[in-house]
Amino acid sequence: MTEPQQSNWRNLIAACAAISVFGFTFGMTYPLLSLILESRGVSEGMIGVNAAMSPIGILLFSPVIPIAAQKFGAKPMAIVAALLTALIIPAYKLFPSLEAWFVLRFIHGILVSVLFVLSESWIVKFSNSQHRGRIVAIYSSVLSASFAAGPALIGWMGIEGWGPFIIAAGVLLAGTLPLFLVVDKPEEPSQEPGSTSFFAIASKAPMLLAAVATFAIFDAATLGLLAVYAVRSGLDLSTAAQTLTALIAGNIFLQYPIGWLADRVEKRAVLAGCALFTLITLLVLPAVIGSVWMWPVLIVTGSTGYGMYTVALAALGDRFDGDELVAGMAAFSLMWGTGALLGTTIAGWAMSGFGPQGLPYVLAAIYAIYLAALAARSSTKY
Repeated sequence: MTEPQQSNWRNLIAACAAISVFGFTFGMTYPLLSLILESRGVSEGMIGVNAAMSPIGILLFSPVIPIAAQKFGAKPMAIVAALLTALIIPAYKLFPSLEAWFVLRFIHGILVSVLFVLSESWIVKFSNSQHRGRIVAIYSSVLSASFAAGPALIGWMGIEGWGPFIIAAGVLLAGTLPLFLVVDKPEEPSQEPGSTSFFAIASKAPMLLAAVATFAIFDAATLGLLAVYAVRSGLDLSTAAQTLTALIAGNIFLQYPIGWLADRVEKRAVLAGCALFTLITLLVLPAVIGSVWMWPVLIVTGSTGYGMYTVALAALGDRFDGDELVAGMAAFSLMWGTGALLGTTIAGWAMSGFGPQGLPYVLAAIYAIYLAALAARSSTKY
């Protein structure tokens, strides 16, 4: 193996290890803080508004990341963001007021956007184009597993005391160490003025950004309301909670086949296939909810619904490099934040207006709109 190849693999492993740790802590703190607020008697609406501060931080800061990374360097920026995130976690316990948490969660969102944009740009940048789909799929699976492990730790430790905050901060500090192993040369500034703006990226890859927004709406809606949908469809609380586990399991275990396919078939076709299968399974879900067939339907829905992001991420690496790649990742982050904010709102409105089945049907409509838009684009512009 040549030296550049060794360096690339070291960078891939370091970035994947670091981002999985941050996925774990983000997955743990998100429900932890909401549960603590609920135990204090804070209303559901206010809990939701407080939780929205992190996506707002992501939305507002994502466009700044490419400029900052070009000026200060991606690696130093990621390390500083990681260390500051480790300080934010115990700050929630030190400053427990609701007002303080609005500020802290906003800053937390900014720091998370930096870590995810830069780490994912490294994953895409240092993966060989021939194997990019599979490498990104492995990354997605690891991230999903680490994200799911966070809430599991809360179930074991509870929400009282310093324990969860100390563990999260300690894990974050440990996750900073792999970042020091990354070897990343500074990118030459783009010769084309304005080529790294959001609108420039959107004009070159509109359907990739639309795929991220579609995935984010699905992700936020299912994370927030799938268990509620299951309960209102007649399932007991324990089984309802397991529906989300089945959905996430599909994402963890079936991303590699999707990535393998994306390395062998045109990625546009794989994107369309993921959207179509998700659309079909969402339409089938109301008919099988509560039966044994519910489980395979949820697993397939999770794998193809999340698979759109895996394929879009790999396709981004095919289309862009250098500072345009970082700008593309920032645009992805911006679209994810927008979709996440819209997801629970759209799904909640659909369930209020049309009953529990409004959830799968409105998500199916979102995927149908994406498919129609993809079909309307020429094969070279996605």
